[in-house]
Amino acid sequence: MARPNNADGSWRRGGDNVVILPLAPLVTVRTRFVLIQTSHAGNVGAAARAMKTMGFDDLVLVAPRWPNVLRREETIQRASGALDVLANARIVDTLDEALDGMDHLCATAMTPRDFGPPTRTPREHFSRWLDGGLGATQGLIAQPVQSSEAAVPYPAQRLPKQPDASPASVERFPEGVAFLFGSERFGMRNEDVYRCHVCLSIPANPQFGSLNIGAALQVIAYEWRLALGSFPLPGSTPHSAAADAAQVAGMLAHLQESLEALGFLDPLAPKKLMPRLNQLFNRASVTQEEIHILRGIAKAVMQQSVRVNTAFQLEVEASARAEVNAKGQAEGQAKAQDIDASASASPGQKLD
Repeated sequence: MARPNNADGSWRRGGDNVVILPLAPLVTVRTRFVLIQTSHAGNVGAAARAMKTMGFDDLVLVAPRWPNVLRREETIQRASGALDVLANARIVDTLDEALDGMDHLCATAMTPRDFGPPTRTPREHFSRWLDGGLGATQGLIAQPVQSSEAAVPYPAQRLPKQPDASPASVERFPEGVAFLFGSERFGMRNEDVYRCHVCLSIPANPQFGSLNIGAALQVIAYEWRLALGSFPLPGSTPHSAAADAAQVAGMLAHLQESLEALGFLDPLAPKKLMPRLNQLFNRASVTQEEIHILRGIAKAVMQQSVRVNTAFQLEVEASARAEVNAKGQAEGQAKAQDIDASASASPGQKLD
């Protein structure tokens, strides 16, 4: 795979002044998840687990049903190892306490409110932020993608290289973002939604759009992690180098020899079999390791053909020997019968 050709990890296309910026973590934003009046202890554990998988650890509970919810067995079990998030979590009495230090508030709701903040999907809202904040400050424009590009939710766009924007013209990116989740029984209260800057709604099935708190938090945490910059994927096994033309030609010659030994290919009338196989392997862009595998298969075919032919030859020879022996025994028996008949004849008959 090609690598970025600039020291900062960006790409520069030769011959023009266009830069493709990388999708790396660009900014750190204090992120807090707030659960309001949670009634099920298991949902607190599920929320902690969802947060940890996306690299977040600031969890605040507002007046939960169980004062000891962070220590309950169901909470610990559903956290599934995210005990550090539970240990770091706080329980407060009011939403004001939970939002201390946060300057951008995101409510969550399945249905839009008639009055209040705009309702957007998480991806739409985070993309707007990136356009206005990170896009201006870091040179990266991130936009929502179509369904065919779902694997890359925030793709880097090609931008003409421009002089650095002045700080006065850059919209300040939030320093602290809080995501609010209401009670399982009645969701978020209108007055809590109204104080938020946006209402995030996950685009779920309209006929069945109710999500468990842990599941909803996981979706939003995932989208937010992608917007901030996702974690690098674990290192994979290095790929084998591509086979060159000489290696492919050698493998095809080996394969042809094995097909002839197998009786599949008539060397006197090969037709277009080998050229077609050559085109097949060219399209497949086989690697050196795959060439070794294919040549190993061809070698095994040839060895098996030799074994089969040897066994067949031995069987033919054994059959011929048996036939000769049987014929010899029949001739010997006939000759012995003639001798016996001659010995048992009368003297007159012998004279005759």
